Amino acid sequence: MKVSVIGTGYVGLITGVCLAEMGHWIVCVDRDLDKVETINRAEAPIYEEGLEGLLARNVGKRLYATTDLRRAVADTELTLIAVGTPFNGKGIDLGYIRDAAIEVGRALSDKPDYHVVVVKSTVVPGTTDEVVVPILESASGKKVGREFGVGMNPEFLREGSAVSDFLHPDRIVIGANDGKSLEIMGELYRCFNGADLIRTNNKTAEMIKYASNALFATMISFSNEIGNLCSSLGDVDVVDVMRGVHLDRRIAPVAQGGRRIVPGVTAYLEAGCGFGGSCFPKDLKALVAHGERAGTRMHLLKSVLTVNRDQPLKMLELLKRHFACLNGLKVSVLGLAFKPGTDDMRGSPAVPIISALLRGGASVKAYDPVARYEAEKVLGDNGITYCDTLEEAVKGVNAVLLVTSWEEFRRLNGMLNDVDDPPLVVDGRRLLDKTRIPRYEGIGL
Repeated sequence: MKVSVIGTGYVGLITGVCLAEMGHWIVCVDRDLDKVETINRAEAPIYEEGLEGLLARNVGKRLYATTDLRRAVADTELTLIAVGTPFNGKGIDLGYIRDAAIEVGRALSDKPDYHVVVVKSTVVPGTTDEVVVPILESASGKKVGREFGVGMNPEFLREGSAVSDFLHPDRIVIGANDGKSLEIMGELYRCFNGADLIRTNNKTAEMIKYASNALFATMISFSNEIGNLCSSLGDVDVVDVMRGVHLDRRIAPVAQGGRRIVPGVTAYLEAGCGFGGSCFPKDLKALVAHGERAGTRMHLLKSVLTVNRDQPLKMLELLKRHFACLNGLKVSVLGLAFKPGTDDMRGSPAVPIISALLRGGASVKAYDPVARYEAEKVLGDNGITYCDTLEEAVKGVNAVLLVTSWEEFRRLNGMLNDVDDPPLVVDGRRLLDKTRIPRYEGIGL
């Protein structure tokens, strides 16, 4: 199929490149000329494993980028709107969605062929039907379901494994209010064999995305609350507790032959220093606000957000068990991105942790394998020394705070054994072997 993708942010670019890899003809649209030119040089404007290789294979063949939205819509059969929907403090900001819908609608006004417009952005239930459809009809002068179609197709991408997630999905959700649009959207994903395909209406498709993210965020905050209780009780390690929980056969069943099946969802049932990123915090806040406007008080999800807001500072509480005063303390923060596999700093626990350290007068070193330059944009360099290696980061400090679970940081196991006066290591992800660290503290220990 010929597909236009509006927006080349994280979701839009991954979607466009992966659809091109699957054999579709893709045109990516963005207002940012520099980003468009970067993509057309087959360079990745974001860090994501596997993305550069797909760009190199498809740019100039089945994919190109442009700033000309009208031409892109005219030349394609289906348009995916994948622009940002930030939280503005009261709800999601639909400014980019409205702008895109207006431009797409105008492009449809002189397009003779039936065209399907699909919302790929994460939007609260009702947005596609109640906001996007009226704008498209007004801007195009056409009627939905008769002269053009509208659908909703949420994404389920995890930063750090987004390319694999898209190319090997566990489910595909397509929503529409007419059969023709569902049929055309189904054709887009016909090449994805083995994935469960859910056909539903737009509002349900929107809700599925929010429910999925809310579930995983709840599991994380649940695990963190249990970890905090373990820490308060003493002589209980949350790692052992959650291992016992994971072995429940309703969570991790045993296959024939006795092999234990450990599902990926158990990764959300582990204590740490909080979740971040562009999705979980924003989506939960949006869903809470949306629910309360609809007359439903979202008690559980508000608590999930509260636990997560406070969780990063548990690292400082553990640090202060050993150092009464932060002023003059030399601290290394390992991991700046909100999770491994990405350079995304949005919602990263490292931000409030480093901010608190600096306010307390600590001297801060920071190291991340890929997120240094993004971190400098967010945190600046005032009072922070950014390091190029793990060895440099841990040299000469009083304490090490492990914030992001990069595999490289496992090298700390045994690395500090021969160091005179080794630093305290506060493990915010329970990544390390506590028996191999001379001075160890951990979340939930």
